[in-house]
Amino acid sequence: MSLHDQNILRDQISLLGKSLFDRGLTMGSSGNISVRLDDGGWLMTPTNACLGRLDPARISHLDDKGQLLGGDKPTKEQFLHMAMYAERPQSGAIVHLHSTHSVAVSCLPEIDQCDCIPPLTAYYVMRVGKLPLVPYHMPGDPKLGDAVRGLAGKHSAVLLANHGPVVAGKNLDAAVYATEELEETAKLYLLLRGQNPRGLTPEQVADLEAKFPRD
Repeated sequence: MSLHDQNILRDQISLLGKSLFDRGLTMGSSGNISVRLDDGGWLMTPTNACLGRLDPARISHLDDKGQLLGGDKPTKEQFLHMAMYAERPQSGAIVHLHSTHSVAVSCLPEIDQCDCIPPLTAYYVMRVGKLPLVPYHMPGDPKLGDAVRGLAGKHSAVLLANHGPVVAGKNLDAAVYATEELEETAKLYLLLRGQNPRGLTPEQVADLEAKFPRD
């Protein structure tokens, strides 16, 4: 990948990071974004960086083994991204947020751990699909990466218990769109609790998955 193309990606990460931050999908220095490069390396947001105030030049550049080539030290949750990429060679970007409604769902005791949010809308099925819950691990625990790796091959998104979503997409736009759809559907799910909402039928879900396959 040329330096020009890499700089375009750096700008895109910064622009979308600010958009997520400005709309309240992440706060403080929480959340991180990565993009896979053509040479097998990655661009990744730095540790303790606010997604609303990213400096494109300081975004971490990693080689195909995850070693830092340039920029600031990468997020301490680098291992989450590496675990997802290892099982999803088709994915080109990953977004991990501590978005409020998604985290709230992850704290509920009654959710289906194999599919945390029911298929309430077509776009949720198209962009997220089944969302498994990853059991709670302390932030930074390498075992969390192993737990994510065990699910990532079959799921483009996972929900970390008491923590937040990790969402992969074929490119950065797709990963961000899926993360946004997940957060809005989590909000719907919380609003509809106890109301016996009408979700999509298994047949409707199957039709959507056949017509709109995710990466």
